[in-house]
Amino acid sequence: MQLKVLFIALPLTLALMACNSSTPSTGHQNPPGMDTAAFTNSRPVYVDALAAGWQNWSWNTTINFAGASPVQAGTRAMQVTFNSAWAGLYLHTDTGIDSTKVDTLRLWVHGGTAGGQTARVVLEIGGVLLDKAYTFKATANTWTLLEIPTSTLGASGMITGLAVQDTLGKAQPAFYLDEVLFYQKGPVQPPADFVLNVDAALGRKPISPNIYGISFAGETLAKDLKLPVRRWGGNRTSRFNYKVDADATASDWYFEGYPVANSNPGILPKGNAVDLFVQQDRRTGTASLITVPMIGYVTRDRNITCGFSVKKYGAQQAVDPWHPDCGNGVKPDGTFITGNNPLDTSVAVNSAFVQGWITHLTQTFGKASAGGVKYYNLDNEPMLWNSTHRDVHPQPLGYDELLNKTIDYGSKIKAVDPAAQLLGPAEWGWTNYFYSARDAAAGGDWWNTRPDRKAHGDMELVAWYLQKLKAYETTNGKRLLDYLDLHYYPQSGVYNSDVSASARAKRLRSTRSLWDSTYTDESWIADRVNLIPRMKQWVNTYYPGTRLAIGEYNFGAPDHINGAVAQADVLGIFAREGVDMAVLWGTTFLNQGDAGYDPDRTPITYAMRMYRNYDGLGGAFGDTYVQSTSADQSKVAVYAAERVSDKAVTVMLVNKQEVAQTVVLQTRNVTATNAKVYQYTAASPKAIVAKPNLTLSAGKVSTSLPASSITLLVIK
Repeated sequence: MQLKVLFIALPLTLALMACNSSTPSTGHQNPPGMDTAAFTNSRPVYVDALAAGWQNWSWNTTINFAGASPVQAGTRAMQVTFNSAWAGLYLHTDTGIDSTKVDTLRLWVHGGTAGGQTARVVLEIGGVLLDKAYTFKATANTWTLLEIPTSTLGASGMITGLAVQDTLGKAQPAFYLDEVLFYQKGPVQPPADFVLNVDAALGRKPISPNIYGISFAGETLAKDLKLPVRRWGGNRTSRFNYKVDADATASDWYFEGYPVANSNPGILPKGNAVDLFVQQDRRTGTASLITVPMIGYVTRDRNITCGFSVKKYGAQQAVDPWHPDCGNGVKPDGTFITGNNPLDTSVAVNSAFVQGWITHLTQTFGKASAGGVKYYNLDNEPMLWNSTHRDVHPQPLGYDELLNKTIDYGSKIKAVDPAAQLLGPAEWGWTNYFYSARDAAAGGDWWNTRPDRKAHGDMELVAWYLQKLKAYETTNGKRLLDYLDLHYYPQSGVYNSDVSASARAKRLRSTRSLWDSTYTDESWIADRVNLIPRMKQWVNTYYPGTRLAIGEYNFGAPDHINGAVAQADVLGIFAREGVDMAVLWGTTFLNQGDAGYDPDRTPITYAMRMYRNYDGLGGAFGDTYVQSTSADQSKVAVYAAERVSDKAVTVMLVNKQEVAQTVVLQTRNVTATNAKVYQYTAASPKAIVAKPNLTLSAGKVSTSLPASSITLLVIK
């Protein structure tokens, strides 16, 4: 574990309660062991030993958890020695303490024989150490009781740890802590109602069904979800050759040209992988989104070929264990192999190749207006070509090449199928929303020098791209770009299978980056992403009428309830914010053959089912969004929509907390009083459970939401 230790001095004045002020540490008579049960809602951290479930995450600090003297109560105390500047005692728990159930951190402090040790106390909330602190100074030979209101320390949500950190900027002599616990000191107040409001007459706007897309979904899942759109995309599709049914693994796997399994290659291009993909979509009533290559090369033939052959280019750091002549393109000294021949795996093509492919698709399936392929991605993450596909495109892509290829390939596609909808630039993430690969290739502090961007009016890449395509339409009377398509993966370390307490909490906070202008991203970005409003602003300013697509996204942990809860929140955000298309990348992080592998029935797919088929009979979340607000969206998110077909009002309740929450739903302009209830929790990971109906009285109903749960009310 890597800790970034920040020192922020925030001294606070609180009353200290001194005990045994004149008693020296030697010969001290220990009081009886403390009865922690005497404290309301007591949650011990250290009482004679570190409490169960607590872990020592300290840095530059020596801790003896079994100090025999001095001891305030019981038989042991914690001896703490700061060994260097800004060192800290750091105790963490994955279980967490609900901050609404405790209001005080209680601990005893003893300065040993030296005294004068000065430190600050901070809390960890959801895996993050807070800035708010209480500073104390220990007294020699004296036990001092500190009772610190948790509100003073900024407690809100789940308390997952506490830290005591040096504030003097130097090593300090040993001091002692004892009887450390959280408890409720003040009177236990009945909790205020947690109110959720839904008004079916306000904020009404259509929800695009295309926000529920999935890349490469299997046929069973697609049928179950009535999947609206399915994407053929990703790195390999950038070099798919429809004529020979082969693609390229690129940097994902040793830069190999690779044939797609095909039982009848003799009839190609008929029956290639994309033909089969579209055939499945026609069986399930799903629109196809097909990536077309603009990179300038596609895989040459149906042989397994090496972009960086060991025989041809020499020894490399790693090779394919099944095809050892195929290397990773990195020399033993760590430098990249350059000057390789792209024709080792590929054949050069241009927009005429793609136009021929679109002709094949329209001849096979009809044009977009007649049930053929409706959507085309203009390649995949082009600003990464010089790394992902460096065996054929080692030159970093710039503003001009991106635009020129968009116009060239886009016009060729529209010439064959004018009703086809085009999505671009399909950029991977944050950096390349603003800069090109040529900017980054300049090295140094390239984000300041940004030579390519400055050569184009110093405009952000996406803004410039939209402006130029708007100019093209003005000049030529033809719109090429129908959707602004950006990919988005949170950069805060949650796009993975990590389900530790800190990762769970951060994953659920990270959805705020999609919409919240006050949220600073908890990653290297360290800025306000505000993705969907930012995309809207770009479109409204530079190319009005362009729709919004998030062509790839995933917030991690798809095989865990935490990932399902995040996904339910994300889908509600897409609906509320007016995204036109969104396509989930991956429904599992397990591999075929792993225990539990079932990509059609993972928790994240059940989050999708809560919106698309909650009852197994095709019941779906509404298609007209209506105003819905929560007392605290970070705890319980609420999203509501009216269903056009039967006027049912559907209300999605996403409890992000790891404790149950009773809520009061207050509706307006909803006449029905009966609510069917459907729920997904970790208790039944392979099923959505129908719960007893609820009855609204005067438009109001109260219900309890389980911890980490997704609940749908269908009011009809």
